[in-house]
Order: sequence, then structure tokens, then C-alpha cells
Amino acid sequence: MRWSVGIEAEAGRVVSREEVVELADAVAASDGVACGIGSDRYGARLIVTAGSRDEAVEAARRAFTRAVASAGLPAGAIVTVEAISEAEGDAGAEGAPGGDRR
Repeated sequence: MRWSVGIEAEAGRVVSREEVVELADAVAASDGVACGIGSDRYGARLIVTAGSRDEAVEAARRAFTRAVASAGLPAGAIVTVEAISEAEGDAGAEGAPGGDRR
């Protein structure tokens, strides 16, 4: 099953546009998008394939960690992780709850 996993980490300083562009380039392989310009946090939403929410979160954390290192960002503490499956996303579009914030 495909999962959309959002991860946000503390930078400890303001993140530049160039750094977020580098992060966006690094997460693109996971159909990812990045955010954080002008903030003291940076993040990404990645698409992963996994059998469960826990497996999806772990796969996304590994990909995020590699992308952060590739972008040259500081390895800050992860402060937000949320995952939603393709099935939950489809149900959410019909008004049902979806997603799990960890």
C-alpha cells in the first residue's frame, strides 16, 4: 500500500531558500516535497510503499534522514510525523477521518 508521510524537524536556526531547494531535490526520488523556507524547522512529505503505518513511517524516516544529509541540513530532532494511507486519503475525501499524527 502507498502511504503519504509528513516529517518535520528542528533546524536550530533559520532555514534558507537554497537549503529547502536542496532538500526538495533530495526527496524528489520519493515523490516528495519539502518545506521550511525562513523557518526554524524543515520538513518533507514523502510517498512510500509499506504494509503498515509503522513500516511506512520507518521507511520515510530513513529516506528523510538521507535527504537531510544530502541537502547539508543540520540533523535536528524530528518533531512531527504523520502518515496517511492511500485508502484513508480516499475515505477522507468522502468525509471520513484519516491520518495519524505521531
